[in-house]
Amino acid sequence: MKKIILDTNAMMAVAEFKLDIFRSLEDSCYFPYQLYVLSGTIDELQQIKETQRGKFNLAAKLALGILSIKISAGIVLVISNKGKVDDLLAAYSKKRYLILTQDVNLKKRLFKPYLTIRQKKFVVQVE
Repeated sequence: MKKIILDTNAMMAVAEFKLDIFRSLEDSCYFPYQLYVLSGTIDELQQIKETQRGKFNLAAKLALGILSIKISAGIVLVISNKGKVDDLLAAYSKKRYLILTQDVNLKKRLFKPYLTIRQKKFVVQVE
């Protein structure tokens, strides 16, 4: 079973692109997988919610709400961690976790394959 970690900006894309990431993952991943989120990602979303205004605040609130529901349902598991989220995601990528991100700088640090959003509609695997 493959392990997929959701990055902060991928969760923010839910509001920005009006994209159901979970359905898109089902449609594009033809293999069994388990979804994870880093505790640092949740902290980043909380910080965005508290410090930003407008669309960023709303996107963070929506992402936190969705994650809360998915975590409670056991659909997404939380990985407790310490350190910078991007550094941790790069380390998990080296361990063959798939990372779902929109962050251009992070994509350069990740081992392939990783996941990203294309055309604001689809989750695709980059090999």
